[in-house]
Amino acid sequence: MKLGLIIYSSDPETVWNAFRLGNFALKKGDAVKVFLLAKGVECESLDTDHFKITDQMKAFVEGSGEILTCGTCLKIREQEASELCPLSTMSNLYDMVAGCDRVLSF
Repeated sequence: MKLGLIIYSSDPETVWNAFRLGNFALKKGDAVKVFLLAKGVECESLDTDHFKITDQMKAFVEGSGEILTCGTCLKIREQEASELCPLSTMSNLYDMVAGCDRVLSF
């Protein structure tokens, strides 16, 4: 299955669980892409004692998952893209949604 996850939340527990699902799906053999949108682009700064989001993100990328990050949303927040969260566009989001069997949003 091709699974697309759209993360637009900045709630640490929500983002952590979205990446946990992505990692689980990768282990099941699915192709998984994550698109960070709106507040979701802040995910690298959301780690807490209970929710190690960047660890989940690194495991996701190491497991062949792909993370895309809304460039406009980064610009609004005066943030830069990173190696873990590369710059993407609405065209990339559209392509992800059109190419996936299932799309979930968090």
